[in-house]
Amino acid sequence: MTTEHLLFPVQMLASWQPPETFTLPNSLRDWLLDPGSLTARLKCHGQQFRVQVLGQRIQTCDAAEANDDITAGEPVLVREVLLYCDDIPQVFARSLLPLSSLTGAQQQLAHLGTQSLGQVLFNHPDLLRKKIEVAVFDQNSSVANLTNYLALKNTQQALWGRRSVFVLNDKPLMVAEIFLPNAIAYQK
Repeated sequence: MTTEHLLFPVQMLASWQPPETFTLPNSLRDWLLDPGSLTARLKCHGQQFRVQVLGQRIQTCDAAEANDDITAGEPVLVREVLLYCDDIPQVFARSLLPLSSLTGAQQQLAHLGTQSLGQVLFNHPDLLRKKIEVAVFDQNSSVANLTNYLALKNTQQALWGRRSVFVLNDKPLMVAEIFLPNAIAYQK
């Protein structure tokens, strides 16, 4: 099933780097480099957590998003969502799920609806998370366009995000998350 928001796909083209490349405030560094479930962490900071699906569809992996595990031109299911905590948008997330990874028990990942991908992934004891990469998004990025559309006042000069590849039963998928203006991650 394909549902699409006006802005889908937002994308998040960036220069992803090792975290050591950046000088980050400790509080933000803690959020960006947290190896655990972002969903679980956000749920601890509010009364209500919800996922809004912006869109989901099959397309080929763009060269700018390809990595060691997901190759350019490979068919992937792209899923973009907003994560809310107490009705404040906290995170924009974009996931690439290769169709070759959506077999067997992992077929369920293509049909999450408003369920958090992280909540499903972190329930698997054999989940492997590869290195976390970090990127900064300026006011000219597609994510800035999303924040403008959502009428989020951006008090930061830039927005920060992270991405990593997860491997579940030898099947890779990539998740990238950007902390939106007013996110808990920016609070000291």
